[in-house]
Order: sequence, then structure tokens, then C-alpha cells
Amino acid sequence: MPSFVTHLESAIDGTHVPHDTIQTLYKERPLWVRYDLDAIGRAVQRDDLARRRPTLWRYRELLPLPTEHEPVTLGEGYSPLLPAPGLGQQLGVGDLWIKDESQLPTGSFKSRGLCMAVSMARRFGLRRLAIPTAGNAGGAMAAYAARAGIEAFVFMPQDTPVINQMECVLAGAKVYLVAGLINDCGGIVRNGVDAMGWFDCSTLKEPYRIEGKKTMGLELAEQFDWCLPDVILYPTGGGTGLIGMWKAFAELGALGWLESDKMPRMIAVQSDGCAPIPRAFDAGERFATPWQDANTCASGLRVPSAVGDFMILDAVRESEGCALAVAESGIVEAMHRAVSAEGVSICPEAACCVMALEQLVNDGRISRSDRVVLFNTGAACKYIETVPLELPTIDNPHEVDYAALA
Repeated sequence: MPSFVTHLESAIDGTHVPHDTIQTLYKERPLWVRYDLDAIGRAVQRDDLARRRPTLWRYRELLPLPTEHEPVTLGEGYSPLLPAPGLGQQLGVGDLWIKDESQLPTGSFKSRGLCMAVSMARRFGLRRLAIPTAGNAGGAMAAYAARAGIEAFVFMPQDTPVINQMECVLAGAKVYLVAGLINDCGGIVRNGVDAMGWFDCSTLKEPYRIEGKKTMGLELAEQFDWCLPDVILYPTGGGTGLIGMWKAFAELGALGWLESDKMPRMIAVQSDGCAPIPRAFDAGERFATPWQDANTCASGLRVPSAVGDFMILDAVRESEGCALAVAESGIVEAMHRAVSAEGVSICPEAACCVMALEQLVNDGRISRSDRVVLFNTGAACKYIETVPLELPTIDNPHEVDYAALA
């Protein structure tokens, strides 16, 4: 069987949609990719995975690209799962881990979703792609489009980190800065589909980015010997990663690959500079009201309105987790705290999770004995504008006052 995909399914009402043709949204809402899990269970055993290459493509049966099609790949996946005892001791958690996505090919977790989206785009013969981005998604799409020989258009807010702008340009994409937020960029892409003939690769507006992102959950399960942690803290913008992991855990459970029925509590974390998901969670709403005047240095969280808002909130509630907003003013300090404690290149979005973890421990909602995983979704060095540097200068290297250096 070249693919185990059976159909696509509307996330809003369960309608089945054909999978063997190009699809975007159904009733303006995302689609799930569904698989014949019984057939997968007969075709592969979980122990078979250990003999495969350490990339996300080791889970090929649970991915949508038919086996006769070569993936567009830069070696992505299987990011390290790092113990964080120093930071855990500071925060009051005895079993803290960091899943470090900063070590993926494009420096962030966006490598996962975009390698899948571009692979499927090439499979369907698409020749021109466009994406609105807060930064890392644009860089990943540009890189994978270059790898596939597909034309790429990237639209990003004017204040997108300069590193993200540069990586898109270097990859040969046509890059445009927009006087507005990511939603404004999304409007440009959406309204240009007919005029420009491009395919819209926006978050969750095609079915396949989520399938790439779900490999974070597949890896996590395998790295913990098929025993899931108690708590996962995830920085949530468009929310594809959180949604994808929750889908992965359900698929693994259906396959009988998990050692326990216990599922992790999923914690969606945002900055109080843009917090539509926590606001909807606290209000008991399934859909989030768009956030006005969004402003945060964690550019990946600056998503005023997520097309998959209900999918995020459903996953959080089903897992008995929560959605939490942390103070924008504390993000840079939390970056310093985490990086200096563990040496891991923590990005501003992940720093929000550090702050959320401390708050949840103090509130008693996370105990010292809980196994906690914090996702670092990108490399700190991609956010050079975030941390102001005022370094002392040694004017005369031949006459150094070493006592003053202490």
C-alpha cells in the first residue's frame, strides 16, 4: 500500500473529503488527515522504528506522503530531548525536560510542518507557494521550496526579526514586508490566490503541516520508551504543534503502542501581549475572539486570530490542561534564566513556557514529582533584536585590570 491515508475529515463537523486531490479548508475550517490504523498496525511494529534513520520520516506509515514519492528533506526531525535539572531545581520541578527544536535544519520546529507541506505540494504538482509568517515559518517554507525547486512568496510584518528576513532572501524567495500583523499578511496571500496562481500555505489552511508537526509527539513517545509525560508546556501561536501532538497521541493509543492510557496535560502558553486562547479558555468559549493591538517580542505568538482556535481549545480541555498568559515584561529575563541554567538556546516563545511553569508550580497545578516537558520551538540567535546588549569594552588589551573583571 503506497499510503495508509483513507480520507480527509472536516475538523468542524466531521465531513469526509477526498485525500487524493488538492484541498485547503472546508467551511473555512481545517481538515484532519485520517489513516487506516488497523492496516498500519499490521504493516509495522513500534520496535521496527529503532532500526530506521533518526529523522521524522521514520514514521512514514503515519505520514501522508505516498511511499513512491520522495520527500523534500533537509534531514529534519528527531530533535534531542534534554534533561533540565538546573532549571527544574530553580522552578521546583524534579523531572523537567526540554524538547529542543532549535536544532532542526531551519533553526525551529517549523522545519517539520513545512517539509511535509512542501513535499505534498510537489506531489500534487504545485509550482508556486505563498505564506504569511511571523518569521520562522517563512524561513522554513523558503528553504524547502528551494530544495524542491518550487517558487516561493513570503509576506511578513515589517518588524519580523531580521534573521528571518535574511534566511528567506538567501533561499531565493520573493519576500515582502507588510505594514501590519500576520493576519494582514494572510489577507494578502488569500486575496492573491486567483491573481497570482499560488497555493496558500498558511497555518492549517492546508492539511499537511499538522502531520509534520505531530511528529514531535511521536518522537516524544518513542524517546520516553512509549510512556508519555504528565505535562507538556507548548508556546502557542497558530497552535499546529499542540494540535498535532494531541492527534499523534490518539493515533499511538489506537495502535496500542503506548504503555499507559494516561495522557499528558497540554498547556497552551501565550504572552499577555497577544492572548486570545487563554482568554477564550477562561471564558469557557470554544472559539477565540480576535485579539486587538497584538504586541509581543515572541513573534511566533503574535497571532491575533488562529483558524484552528477551537482545535487548540478542544485539545487543552480534553487533556485536562489549561491555557495561560504570562507577562510580556518578563520574557527576556526568563530567556536569560533558562539559557544560563541549561545552556539550551531558549527562544522568547519557550521563555513564556518557563514563566508559565513557575506560575503553575506556585499555584499547585504542577507538582514536583510530575514529569514535565517544555518545548523550545526555536533558536535564541534568531531573535537578535529581543535581547539588548550593552557590553563593557576593554580599551587597552595590553593593560587589563583583571580585578575589575570579576
